[in-house]
Amino acid sequence: MPAYGIPAITGKLRKRLILDLSVALGGGTALGYGYWYGVHLPSVQRRDAYYAKLQASQNQ
Repeated sequence: MPAYGIPAITGKLRKRLILDLSVALGGGTALGYGYWYGVHLPSVQRRDAYYAKLQASQNQ
């Protein structure tokens, strides 16, 4: 027998799960792009510039 005064919780779990998954995937994607363009690519460019400079100095 249902207790009166307590609202039904049907459907709340599915809505919360969809919200949690959306936030997790969106946030993960945003942080991934931030790392890739803010950390990874600049370090690769610095490394490539170092080796290009090293090669140029060895060829002289």
